[in-house]
Amino acid sequence: MPADVLILSLGCFVAAVCAGMAGFAFVLVAAGILLHFIPPTTTAPVLVLGSLLVQSLAMPTVWRDITWPRMRLYVSAATLGVPVGLLVLAFGPARAIVMGVGVLLVVYSGYALSRMALRHAPGRFTPSRPADAAVGFASGVLGGIGGYVGALPAMWADIQGMDKRDARALMQPFIVFMQAITTPGLALAGFFTEEALLMTASAVPAMLAGTWLGVRAYKVIPAQGFRVVLLGLLLVSGVSLVI
Repeated sequence: MPADVLILSLGCFVAAVCAGMAGFAFVLVAAGILLHFIPPTTTAPVLVLGSLLVQSLAMPTVWRDITWPRMRLYVSAATLGVPVGLLVLAFGPARAIVMGVGVLLVVYSGYALSRMALRHAPGRFTPSRPADAAVGFASGVLGGIGGYVGALPAMWADIQGMDKRDARALMQPFIVFMQAITTPGLALAGFFTEEALLMTASAVPAMLAGTWLGVRAYKVIPAQGFRVVLLGLLLVSGVSLVI
């Protein structure tokens, strides 16, 4: 138990630093570290509550930039996907869940790094409402599995060529709203065990410290440089989970 708490705190600290800089990826980074040592059913509530805490701290900075009609569409569609994800988490094999997370990390970070290396800037376009709804639903499924709601909106915003402010105004509120919805779902499904709650509480100081450091670093590290480091970390974590 003490070793698990130390690993959990270190993983959440690193993930909070990344989320503080980028505005997303807390769950992805934390999962890439923690799923090597802690079962998915235990990490799920930790990741969801941690993501909710870390992302909520940044909400005031993007509140005025939120496009509410689009946000309601994302959240509504994602809410329908959460029960599907919970069923996968409850009855799916743990190894398949871990490998699925790894594939998600590799696909996202590999795509983004390749585009950066080739210096291909994404074109701007206006997505259809069905496309937005599909992204939202799939994100809800991933959220039910383990709180992985930020990856698809991040990729979708990147593909659209959204600027930094608009992208954060999409990702951060969506993550907060979905983690708030996922939390009672996990509780009703019985994943909030005493052990999981105690481990989550033990990691809160690390999350707060990591978020503070990440926000500070975001202000001084060049955007391109920090993004390369973050994507590299996601790629290494994903490969390690798949192998």
